Amino acid sequence: MLSRPLLALSGASFAIGTTEFVIMGLLPEVAESFAVSVPQAGLLVSGYALGVAVGAPIVAIATARLPRKTALLALMAIFLVGNLGCALAPSYGLLMLARVVTAFAHGAFFGIGAVVASNLVPRHQRTQAVALMFTGLTLANVLGVPFGTALGQAMGWRSTFWAVFGIGLAAAAAIAASVPSGLPGSFGGLAGEFRSLRRWEVLRPMLVSVLASVSLFCVFTYITPLLRSRSGLTPGEVTGALLIFGIGLTLGNLAGGRLADRRMSATIVGGFAGLVAVLVLFAFTSRAAWPAVMTLPLWGALVFALVSPLQIWVVEAASDAPNLASTLNQGAFNLGNAAGAALGGAALSLGFGYGTLPWIGAAVAAVALALTLSGRVGVASPDGEGAFDAAPAARG
Repeated sequence: MLSRPLLALSGASFAIGTTEFVIMGLLPEVAESFAVSVPQAGLLVSGYALGVAVGAPIVAIATARLPRKTALLALMAIFLVGNLGCALAPSYGLLMLARVVTAFAHGAFFGIGAVVASNLVPRHQRTQAVALMFTGLTLANVLGVPFGTALGQAMGWRSTFWAVFGIGLAAAAAIAASVPSGLPGSFGGLAGEFRSLRRWEVLRPMLVSVLASVSLFCVFTYITPLLRSRSGLTPGEVTGALLIFGIGLTLGNLAGGRLADRRMSATIVGGFAGLVAVLVLFAFTSRAAWPAVMTLPLWGALVFALVSPLQIWVVEAASDAPNLASTLNQGAFNLGNAAGAALGGAALSLGFGYGTLPWIGAAVAAVALALTLSGRVGVASPDGEGAFDAAPAARG
């Protein structure tokens, strides 16, 4: 299944994922550089996520009728301009602006890229193809975030954004060289496509996607200070812990794609149930270094086992508007990122300790599980006849 176009898409997702997540490992350095608090620096995560959420529908409309390859290259150009701005930003406000500019490329790239990836393989391998594209995002946590964090700590946080700019430039060149040019944009009316997205069977998986991200980011946004202050890890040990977390993300992402192509509902329901349990466990294991580090890969695996199944669930539920639905679901994920970062920051500002954050994440994941079980998890069957895989609660 692995091909040059999928590798190019994965390389671009690596660059995008690194610039999104690496800021979390650099929060103390950025806060010190601009003389702001760590929770205020954490708003750079929220700002990026809100940029994705707001930018996704805008960019979806702007690129709707462009050939898919042209749209992907235009989005990579926006990404490069944004990262250049991050590397050069002289103030906290301008860094926030540059992050938002970068974020405008994010939702549409993953949305369009997921549809392109799913069209490059047989129908029964669609979720695995999307998972392979998202492997770049998980490898950003295995390689990009730990090494970007180490680079930023050693040579200043701006050096990390210069490195991401170079990776993004190489990824754009690979897309130009390998992604097929014959994939058209939307030929339908945008008003009709937006109307199709108002159906509850489309909105429900998008809401589940929001809650999945809230559960992750209310904890992960503050993972560096949590591991330093609560678990007792040194800055260098935090880098190693993030590497281990990223390995879990990568393995979970690939496993989730493979499992979901066989049983979508079981993968999503089981993923959320496991996520609740692991976050409750992390509330206790985070009190000490080694138990905390050992919990991280399991948490990461469960989180990213859900990403490609949720994406395909939305695309299949909105089969008459797949490009738009896929892009908007990326906005939904990142709306959850912003809400999660803000929720975690609010808890810290109110005086709750870092140990409270995993409990909040578990509670949100439990709500997502309940919403998933409230109806059918629908995907088209491999034979293309549109059969649905019913969630356990809906079988009767």
